Amino acid sequence: MITSIKTIPISDLVANLHQFPESAFVPTEPVREFLERNLVDCDSLAPYLTWDRQHYTRNLIDRTPLYELMAICWEVGQASSVHNHRDQNCWMAVPMGRLQVENFHLIHQDLANGRCQLEPLNTIEMNISHPCAVDPNNPVHRVVNPRGFGQRAVSLHIYSRPFDTCVVYSPEQGTCGEIALHFTTEYGKPK
Repeated sequence: MITSIKTIPISDLVANLHQFPESAFVPTEPVREFLERNLVDCDSLAPYLTWDRQHYTRNLIDRTPLYELMAICWEVGQASSVHNHRDQNCWMAVPMGRLQVENFHLIHQDLANGRCQLEPLNTIEMNISHPCAVDPNNPVHRVVNPRGFGQRAVSLHIYSRPFDTCVVYSPEQGTCGEIALHFTTEYGKPK
């Protein structure tokens, strides 16, 4: 027996997020459960989807003082750097394809000297019915669209407050540094 998955348009997700009080963005479970119950229709994301064969794209959908929402488009084999979210909570849902989140434990960080030590924690698969929240106690992670998955993917990211820099890490080299973040598109328009 095949059952269809009920989805909502991105505009409904945004309208619902606008109703959330500030307190809802502090613990991770309320927003994660909300994403689990409110799967986004991929067709409604069309204005926000851009693709680049060289690098994943970051496409801003909505921003308020409490959160920002973006769609990230992943070609097969693309991955983010290992990074943090500047002490902001993060939730991710995958309305198209599937992705892996590789989580790390930050043992030591000396940002002034660009040195760090990380150890791998676990890997979680995200798909349309399995969103996730970044663990506030171990927020360092990377997102990967493995070649073995063989398909493009789109992820929706909600950050508990907007931020425009983050720290990136090289677990292999033991280095870290701050980078500026940029959007490929904002509100469906090229930047």
